[in-house]
Amino acid sequence: MDSQRLTLLSRIKDSDIYFSFIKSPTAIVSSVILIIIFFCSFFVEFVAPFNPFDPSSLSLMEAFTPPSWSEKGMDKYILGTDGQGRDMLSTILYGSRISLIVGFSAILFSLLLGVTLGLTAGYFGGKYEMIVMRLTDVQLTVPSILMALLVDGIARGIISRELHDEMAIYVLIFAIGISEWPQFARVSRAATLVEKNKDYVSASTIIGVSNILIMFKHILPNIMRPVLVIGTIGLALAIIAESTLSFLGVGVPPTTPSLGTLIRIGNDFLFSGEWWITFFPAIFLVLLAFSINLLGDWMRDTLNPKLN
Repeated sequence: MDSQRLTLLSRIKDSDIYFSFIKSPTAIVSSVILIIIFFCSFFVEFVAPFNPFDPSSLSLMEAFTPPSWSEKGMDKYILGTDGQGRDMLSTILYGSRISLIVGFSAILFSLLLGVTLGLTAGYFGGKYEMIVMRLTDVQLTVPSILMALLVDGIARGIISRELHDEMAIYVLIFAIGISEWPQFARVSRAATLVEKNKDYVSASTIIGVSNILIMFKHILPNIMRPVLVIGTIGLALAIIAESTLSFLGVGVPPTTPSLGTLIRIGNDFLFSGEWWITFFPAIFLVLLAFSINLLGDWMRDTLNPKLN
């Protein structure tokens, strides 16, 4: 077991990706920032100084407390408090977990749907390919945020308001995911058209390997590089889409502290002097999306040498 681990580590250290990573300060810094954010978000119960969902830890007398370095700030509230007396740092960490869960789930859903449709369309061709690509072209003409708003509006019209509030996160994941699949379909279809003409696919066909095995066992691993690059950048777009929808009031319920709802709630107090309520969640969102985009750009340059 130890020898296998050493072999794996040596392979990683000798790989071009590892060499490119250690030579890129941008990739290192963005990765460190993302690791810190992910760790603090998913282990927030152990990291956050307060629990914003615990009424016993809230005090309306301490509402609208400015950051600790301000004249009226308090040391225990580093980034201040909101209108309910909730610690802003703790609320942001809890809210980032909601945003990350929605973003990851939405991009995973769109990746599975888009890659499946693009892979099968590129492999089988014919009328099926034409129908899939025409659907892709039609959806690409509609902005993603409008498609997500349309899906959310249909969901609100079909199900009751109480049920919608309970299923808001699932509706949001589906709305964002269904609006992002065309880019995965186009890339995977183009890569499949290249791969299916190679010798290993012809050899598999000659010896009687089924089309399902050829597509998902042989072709799929060879087209995942560009898909992963798009998925990384798409994660940032999905998180921004969630924040945008929540800011517009059609995302997660106001009682759920995602980054979008925090920015929307804080925006109501922006001109009354409580700037920190919307400023710090917005800065956190920008830092998160910017770090993911920088890492995605590095992956694109590393996994696609022709772009260099």
